[in-house]
Amino acid sequence: TLSLLRDRSHIDETLRLATEEKSGDYAAALQRLRKIYHSSIKPMEQAYKYNELRQHEISAYPGRTLGDSATDGEITSKPMVLFLGPWSVGKSSMINYLLGLQDSPYQLYTGAEPTTSEFTVIMHGEKIRSVEGIVMAADSSRSFSPLEKFGQNFLEKLIGIEMPHKLLERVTFVDTPGIIENRKQQERGYPFNDVCQWFIDRADLIFVVFDPTKLDVGLELEMLFRQLKGRESQIRIILNKADNLATQDLMRVYGALFWSLAPLINVTEPPRVYVSSFWPYDYAPDTSRELFKREEISLLEDLNQVIENRLENKIAFIRQHGIRVRIHGLLVDRYVQTFKDKMSFFSDPELVFKEIVDDPDKFYIFKSILAKTNVSKFDLPNRDAYRDFFGINPVTNFKALSAQCSYMGGCLLDKIERAITVELPALLSSINSGKQPGLSSCEATGCGEKPKNRYRKN
Repeated sequence: TLSLLRDRSHIDETLRLATEEKSGDYAAALQRLRKIYHSSIKPMEQAYKYNELRQHEISAYPGRTLGDSATDGEITSKPMVLFLGPWSVGKSSMINYLLGLQDSPYQLYTGAEPTTSEFTVIMHGEKIRSVEGIVMAADSSRSFSPLEKFGQNFLEKLIGIEMPHKLLERVTFVDTPGIIENRKQQERGYPFNDVCQWFIDRADLIFVVFDPTKLDVGLELEMLFRQLKGRESQIRIILNKADNLATQDLMRVYGALFWSLAPLINVTEPPRVYVSSFWPYDYAPDTSRELFKREEISLLEDLNQVIENRLENKIAFIRQHGIRVRIHGLLVDRYVQTFKDKMSFFSDPELVFKEIVDDPDKFYIFKSILAKTNVSKFDLPNRDAYRDFFGINPVTNFKALSAQCSYMGGCLLDKIERAITVELPALLSSINSGKQPGLSSCEATGCGEKPKNRYRKN
């Protein structure tokens, strides 16, 4: 079979894996982001107990409230690409092909029968090893610890594979058990749909893979598309094994696929469909090799774009988080100062503070923050949140901001302001300057218009 293996050089070129610095840049930017967060934002977060400020009505990030602090696992987690679809459509072969694992001891099992019964997470590591699901869930530095809630039966079906690979320095792949129609969920022994939902909610790119020779959209697949509602911009549909069909049949199948998916995806802009044969062997003779290769390059460009946007979004998110932490620090400082000013030798501290917390406007607490800083009134937290906050944390537990300085470390306020106004914007522009200007997938595929950046969070 060796003579039949396909040339993979376009993968390394398109993903820019051939150049040494590209993936190194990504890892270095993540480390820099982590350092800024730890040295400049987290100290104020801890000093003023930001994560105990609960703001019930707004969610800052999918599944999180504003009060939650950012975790290391979240800052350093890489974009996640999720492979979904019926069994035996070539999901595992596609991962083997993209990572060049063919004939290596760590290639994912593939075959005509349902082979993948596990959720397999393929991630970067210094050496090749597999990691048990229970170990992955127990390690808080990874972002998989919430999976514990699905129970031991599921953790036995979760496996991690670590390997040194340049693409995995920038992205994590998740292979899922194939959807088997007519199978009851309870036969799996764990809540399959809930687990899929957990990965769908966290995936930056979702490849739904189909085999054009068997396009039955049954109940389990319909259920899956219901779970994908709202994530249409992350979905890419892959018509794999396309060289198994003559061109005319392929066109018919393409139409049939859209026809069967149309009721499941009600969105004005349908997901992008890639038609190719994603595996290591050469295309079948007399098929549209040039088209398939262009489609492949286009998909790889798409992947590149997601990786780069994810890093930008992450820096922007940490900066937003820093702005909120700073506002919180300024507000607590204001409450502390007002309390000190109001207290006299004879006053009852509880009554004095109750008056302040019940009517902060009387003491211009929120107004003074707007006057003193470039804060939008829309970014100010809810006044009631502070009544709750000081109910748990007495005002006497906090020092004024002016006292939060050290000879070696400088002042908390200066450091967080520097991070927000100088360091994080500089990190963002350093990534953008590293991009090749104007390189869009269209230069490779001639698709006629620059693809819109649909991944950016508004």
